[in-house]
Amino acid sequence: MKKQMKTGELVRRFLPYFKKYRGILIFDLICASLTTVCDLVFPLIVRRITDLGISDPASLTVSLILRLGSLYLILRLLDAAANFYMQNTGHVMGAKIETDMRRDLFAHLQKLSFSYFSSHKVGQIMSRITSDLFDITEFAHHGPEEFFIAGLKITVSFIILFGVNPLLTLIVFAVLPLIFIFVKFFNTRMRRAFKAQRVQVGEINSQVEDSLLGIRVVKSFANEPIEKAKFEAGNKEFLRLKKLGYLYMGGFGSSNRFFEGLMYLIVIVAGALFLIKGAITPGDFTAYLLYVSSLFASIRTIIQFTEQFQRGMTGIERFCEIMDAPADITEKPDAKELKNVRGDIVFDNVTFHYSDDNTEVLSGINIHIPEGHSVALVGPSGGGKTTMCNLIPRFYDVTEGRILIDGTDIKDVTLRSLRSAIGVVQQDVYLFSGTVFDNIEYGLPGSDREAVIEAAKAAGAHEFICSLPDGYDTYVGERGVKLSGGQKQRISIARVFLKNPPILILDEATSALDNESEKVVQDSLERLATGRTVLTIAHRLTTVKNADTILVLTENGIEEQGSHKELMDKNGLYSKLYSMYASM
Repeated sequence: MKKQMKTGELVRRFLPYFKKYRGILIFDLICASLTTVCDLVFPLIVRRITDLGISDPASLTVSLILRLGSLYLILRLLDAAANFYMQNTGHVMGAKIETDMRRDLFAHLQKLSFSYFSSHKVGQIMSRITSDLFDITEFAHHGPEEFFIAGLKITVSFIILFGVNPLLTLIVFAVLPLIFIFVKFFNTRMRRAFKAQRVQVGEINSQVEDSLLGIRVVKSFANEPIEKAKFEAGNKEFLRLKKLGYLYMGGFGSSNRFFEGLMYLIVIVAGALFLIKGAITPGDFTAYLLYVSSLFASIRTIIQFTEQFQRGMTGIERFCEIMDAPADITEKPDAKELKNVRGDIVFDNVTFHYSDDNTEVLSGINIHIPEGHSVALVGPSGGGKTTMCNLIPRFYDVTEGRILIDGTDIKDVTLRSLRSAIGVVQQDVYLFSGTVFDNIEYGLPGSDREAVIEAAKAAGAHEFICSLPDGYDTYVGERGVKLSGGQKQRISIARVFLKNPPILILDEATSALDNESEKVVQDSLERLATGRTVLTIAHRLTTVKNADTILVLTENGIEEQGSHKELMDKNGLYSKLYSMYASM
């Protein structure tokens, strides 16, 4: 587990979110002041009535009592109005801050590179963007409010009581430092326990997601007992962490109840002694008891809020952990738009290794792909074929060297314009939960129905789409589960047809299909490739015989390159791979 961030640092990171709502916050604190005034004035009224009733009963008139009662009624009406604002608008402010944080978190996740998602579980990320921020609404609203009220009550109570009897006040308030020491002790442990709970919730989410998305594999191997056992283990660990959190909460609450009783005991014993000696009046003694009661009501509120505070701090900490994750792929401040792309690609002495591994995947790659040229990347697994293609749209950045498109370094252009010029068709097709139309239209958002249908026709998908229950409005299920592999692939090709990019990357787009589906999809890909610069990654070498250039990549780099005929005549690695595949 990462080192716990300091509370002061988390608060500093959180405060800017109040900036948009500072007007609401200021008025909320004014309302909090009004509600506090009611609590502070009441003991003074009781003190006044008590002292007059004992020392000068004749002066305690009906008129005076009615005036004091009217004053307190007005204060209570103000208190009710102020409390309504705090409960309504104050909570809405907290909800807006939670919404703003979730928006920023999602936006930052969109900026992170593939490497981040390769090393972090989706369930953990989902937990941080949803449940981790649920407590922010209460924390953002009640945090400033409760601490402001508590600080105001403690300060004003101290001033008033010190003016009545300095010695008794100092004796009573001497207990507060002890309370704060215990608060700090338990707070640290509670926050650690709450963070561990949040992490475990993310683990449970990840395990559930993994199990449900792979439910067909689970059932096909009759491994439901294994999945239940894994879930039970994670669930029990969450219970253990919950118990630990409640242990600290119990110790926290019990110690504070003890100190509350100790404070009352001091007031009663010391106050009674001062009363006997005539150092304070009965009214002062009554006021002391009421102020201590009000003071401890405030402290009790803070104690009750402490759990919410620590949950909020935990949510903010886990929010900051993602926000602090660096975006590996960034644009230069002066990045320009890549316009009128022809598709001329140059790899200029390109070397690459992943950030968490110094082993070079590509080393000193130098190739030129003219516009409209088709290049096939073949060779054994681990040679860097997919990596090489991922460098062109900057899914990863080169470690050394540069990649040029139409003579422009891709690091000098905006990511949006670069990726808009590139279409990718992958082996593992991802369809979003929605309709067929939604998934094709995703290639060029805002396209009309006619454009989507034309793209589907070009991809050879129109006929099977029309045979679906609701045609283009058919729901495809999560990840397109209601469609076959060939159907999903043709929809993904239609999506790229709609995008109409000048550069096309085909990453083993037919390797997972049966022969009949492969033939249909291959015909669609050939139509899609016409007039574009195409890079094709293939294990089925018969599908790339017509490529203008074939690159044979191994862990040593580009072993061979040339046309199919040239490489076969050379009788090298490509010839052996092709002969091996053809004989299967």
